[in-house]
Amino acid sequence: MPVKGLKVAMLAPISWRVPPRHYGPWELVVSRLTEGLVERGVDVTLFATADSVTSAHLEAVCPRPLSEDPSLDAAVWEAIHIGHAFEHAKHADILHNHYDFMPLTYSGLVDVPIVTTIHGFSSPRILPAYERYADRVRFVAISDADRVPQLSYAATIHHGIPFDEYPLGRGDGGYLLFFGRIHPDKGAAEAIDVARRAGLPLVIAGIVHDEAYFARDIEPHLDGDRVRFVGSVGPADGARLLGGAVALLQLVNFDEPFGLSMIEAMATGTPVIGTARGSLPEVVDDGVTGYLVKDAAEAVAAIPNATALDRAAVRRRAAERFSRERMVDAYLALYAKIVAGEA
Repeated sequence: MPVKGLKVAMLAPISWRVPPRHYGPWELVVSRLTEGLVERGVDVTLFATADSVTSAHLEAVCPRPLSEDPSLDAAVWEAIHIGHAFEHAKHADILHNHYDFMPLTYSGLVDVPIVTTIHGFSSPRILPAYERYADRVRFVAISDADRVPQLSYAATIHHGIPFDEYPLGRGDGGYLLFFGRIHPDKGAAEAIDVARRAGLPLVIAGIVHDEAYFARDIEPHLDGDRVRFVGSVGPADGARLLGGAVALLQLVNFDEPFGLSMIEAMATGTPVIGTARGSLPEVVDDGVTGYLVKDAAEAVAAIPNATALDRAAVRRRAAERFSRERMVDAYLALYAKIVAGEA
């Protein structure tokens, strides 16, 4: 089917707006993919919150993001939102689900092919839902590292970003940066330790996902100078913050499914120093766009090498691998195979 005749129903989460005002990685990926498809001439209907901003056709029943309005009952609005998308699915050639496992339970009720991008598994306990509907849905992994042996996948498609929104920075802020959820998995405490050992200031940016962890392991170190917490930042401020850093610290304590902040950092020329777990060996080209490490000592030792990397070369390599155009190309190729009955 030609691109211009293709109709895609894009099912977004409703925890945050599309695109998110500050935090919301799944919604951000949905926005970038949706806008890229529309630019290619694809007829996209986006199912998202009513305050979402898009050049696609917006279909919305949930008035506001669930994470921004606690008066909304999440279970109720999730059910209405997903049901609304499936009620309209008969008008599409592809229904592209970004809403985790719940929409899979509707898959036997429609004839339209369903693509589900798995944005990471919150727990092994959700796998039975994926396994039960695996013969009705095409799964896309966001990294090879995040694949599980219980499932078959139609493709691995890395996230892509619009590089024009991330200008090349000079790293002239002189600080190391932690950019992500404040949660033990993501390694904010480890970043504080590495910055202290390296004698460099650290800026921490992100939404607090674990209040107890923040109070116990992060807040006591905040002094507004050597360790600063700036909270969750929007896209423009985030790009400036990333571009001013000498390196991004991604010292994760779990198998990272992908890690958007890494490619955003590399887009600004900022190298990544990260634990060699999950997707990091897949995303970071060791010695080219950053360094993979095993512990804090290796992270400290990697900082001089990382800061010596050519920032323009870091950006070029990231653009080759993680542009929005490359992501859109990959999804369009998958859609075409599915519509043609080849996948």
